[in-house]
Amino acid sequence: MFDNKPTETQYFYTDDDSEGARLDGNHSYAVSFAPGQEPPVSGFWSMTLYNDEHFFHPNAQQRYSLGTKNKNLRKGADGALTLYVGAKSPGADKESNWLPAPDTRFSLYIRAYWGQQGILDGSWKPPVIRKVT
Repeated sequence: MFDNKPTETQYFYTDDDSEGARLDGNHSYAVSFAPGQEPPVSGFWSMTLYNDEHFFHPNAQQRYSLGTKNKNLRKGADGALTLYVGAKSPGADKESNWLPAPDTRFSLYIRAYWGQQGILDGSWKPPVIRKVT
């Protein structure tokens, strides 16, 4: 009764960075969507972080996901959107785009609600998760 149809919600899940290493809050990561390459949806999308037990990670910002519902996300001059993930702040100028992580392993999900054709046919691919420290 409360399940979404496959055409309503799509999930992209990973435990690993672009090098195949397990995501770990002892490192910091950048997830960059090229200009115009955010998830193509008719509804909304989010990138959500779960700890190694698949629960939200308690944090001072009470921030568990970032996406279209966050109206204060900052894009680069070229229109790219970079989200930062890690246990430590990426710096005051990037905190609006920061998803706090535990200092242990974690997972990331991109949730896409009412995906458009690129998601439905598999031609849209999530960006890589690049370790920066």
